[in-house]
Amino acid sequence: MYILAVIEIIPILVPVKFDLKTVNFYLIKQNKSLTLIDGGYNDEQCWNALISTLENNNLQLRDLTEIILTHHHVDHVGLVDRIVSKHPIPVYASPLSIPRLKRDKAFFEMRVEFFSNLYRSNDCGEKGEKQIAYLHKAIRNNQKKAMQADVIGITEPTLLNFEVIQVPGHAPDQLAFLDKTGNQLIAGDLLIEHISSNALVEPDEHGNKLPSLIQHNDSLSKCMSLNVDRVYSGHGKIINNPNPLIKKRLERTEEKAERLLNQIKSGITTANGLAEVNYKKIYEQQFSLVMSEIIGHLDYLEHKQKIQKDLLHGIWQYSVTSACKI
Repeated sequence: MYILAVIEIIPILVPVKFDLKTVNFYLIKQNKSLTLIDGGYNDEQCWNALISTLENNNLQLRDLTEIILTHHHVDHVGLVDRIVSKHPIPVYASPLSIPRLKRDKAFFEMRVEFFSNLYRSNDCGEKGEKQIAYLHKAIRNNQKKAMQADVIGITEPTLLNFEVIQVPGHAPDQLAFLDKTGNQLIAGDLLIEHISSNALVEPDEHGNKLPSLIQHNDSLSKCMSLNVDRVYSGHGKIINNPNPLIKKRLERTEEKAERLLNQIKSGITTANGLAEVNYKKIYEQQFSLVMSEIIGHLDYLEHKQKIQKDLLHGIWQYSVTSACKI
């Protein structure tokens, strides 16, 4: 008789001082394996939290059998090399994570060129040029931060009794892991209880702009269709009964898009113009996040055929479609 594996999830929630509240990663006990999903920041606070959680559960670092990553962001992968250097174990992630984790020079140069074109065509001017200079510098400065551990691309639909689900939007490579027996989902930054997760504009591997917000909403809808009892988030609280929160997040996208639509009707026709009007001081402080937010919602409105864009003198100019002029 086949017996379904019972999966025990042991949360590691590390407090941080900024809006994310906590950085979360998870120990997974099942059968003879002990898996770590995500790896927090590369700092002593996250390291000590990992070691103390292991000890509190009568476990040791040497009991870990593998590491799985939801996505490549620095607050999810920080401890990987430190763990593997002390205890060599396999590391799994989306194939899309690998050039990002390995700081592949050609990939990052392509990414800089993508953002240079993006900011120029959206009329970002000096602020965009400053961000591009920062990205060029980051290629040089961050080369030493390339992950040293070998990373195995996850290509099968299941891994260690989890169903592997692609949930892009916040990051192109983001994966979620569904425990059907426990009706629960480890979902990276797909859904955060106290704040909306950013859908970050990024290029695909060929340098084409991904429709990040559209992907993010599709991923949220996919999560809703699973009807899980709880979502283990990358930050903040573990989310019980997540579907009402998902519905709220989707409704919020509609509200923001409607506000931008009305502003376009009033005569603000560029992404940068909309960013400056809507975010003011935050525009200066968090330029790349703000532009992701605005461009993502413009993509969403264009996808809904509520707006159209025309390239005039190298700048995208947005206008409402005839159906929305009424």
